[in-house]
Amino acid sequence: MSRASSGIANTDVVVLAYSGGLDTSVAVRWLIEEMSVDVVAVAVDVGQGGDWDALRARALAAGAASCVVIDAKDEMASDYAFTALKANALYEGKYPLVSALSRPVISKHLVAQAREHGAGAVAHGCTGKGNDQVRFEVSVRALAPDLGIIAPVRVWGMTREQSLEYARQHDIPLAPKKAAGGDLYSIDQNLWGRAIECGVLEDPWQAPPQDVYELTVPMVTEPREVVISFEKGLPVAIDAKELPPRELIEEVSRIVGSYGWGRLDMVENRRVGIKSREVYECPGSLALIMAHSDLEDLTLERDLAHEKARLEPRWAELVYDGLWFSPLKEALDSFMASSQRHVSGDVRLMCEPGRCYVVGRRSPEALYDWELATYDAADSFRHSDAEGFVRLWGLGVETWAARQVRPARDEG
Repeated sequence: MSRASSGIANTDVVVLAYSGGLDTSVAVRWLIEEMSVDVVAVAVDVGQGGDWDALRARALAAGAASCVVIDAKDEMASDYAFTALKANALYEGKYPLVSALSRPVISKHLVAQAREHGAGAVAHGCTGKGNDQVRFEVSVRALAPDLGIIAPVRVWGMTREQSLEYARQHDIPLAPKKAAGGDLYSIDQNLWGRAIECGVLEDPWQAPPQDVYELTVPMVTEPREVVISFEKGLPVAIDAKELPPRELIEEVSRIVGSYGWGRLDMVENRRVGIKSREVYECPGSLALIMAHSDLEDLTLERDLAHEKARLEPRWAELVYDGLWFSPLKEALDSFMASSQRHVSGDVRLMCEPGRCYVVGRRSPEALYDWELATYDAADSFRHSDAEGFVRLWGLGVETWAARQVRPARDEG
């Protein structure tokens, strides 16, 4: 692939989204060899963990001119995960957008580093059949339409074995293999959860082996209640202890995950048109979404709650499809934010082995009125109003039945 054919003939610098894995490590050298550019490797920490000093050394050994590591964990928590929480975002009603939420964060920093280093293009290590190529490229184009985009893995056509051989030939150091079979799977992790694919998981009939799990390994058997406190739709405390967003997500994930709860095994519809079997561990995000949604049941007016429930899947679909930076997503963000003005209060979660569920909720702004709801002597509901309301509510159906349905039956 020539620089001219790639559309980036006028740049000497390319910023690469660098994970430290095989594909992005090979991509460093491939860009240098095939396109004669300097490569700035950019690793964005969104909570995936790892040895960042070793990652820097690996990028430089592969030939990168420099390697920049950016701590974006707090940003990921407050600006992306919590924004998704307001929308109770679950793609296809199940998946809390783990990978989809981190890609706009990374893209934002890729563009910033491209500007800082005078780069004319950015690059990523995604394949041609995944969702992440869409998310990276659409996000970059939304933020910086003038930047070129290179996807080496889509171009070079190497198998995994050929990539390993390329790394050996060019003395590219690779990350150490993971323990307990972890090298058999493709893993993507951040604060909001963990995605696992490949290997035996590609057969949707096969049960996931236990060695794929890290965040939801059962360790506790004694039941425990956890109280999550919210202010204007955002969680602010666990058991009355206030925590910043990142620490709160981590703590909920730790507590709930220790009971072995928060796993998903699903076949999802990718944006590129194929179905994919995915296994996820999302103890913190699923628990927070469950608590948040339950508190909304207590505090949102009926029509607002119904309309929000109708729009939530659309919000999740936009983000899944890489449209975080889009006008419709921005407009829906405003709606979601407005809906949260009165979503304040506490939700009690019960954690048991393999289970997490809501057992109580309260709010100073609750729309639940005990005197209206109760059937005992304190009942303040005006039962006499019901007869006229019900008659008027059903008047249209009654008229239709009398004038159209009954005559038709009599004629028949």
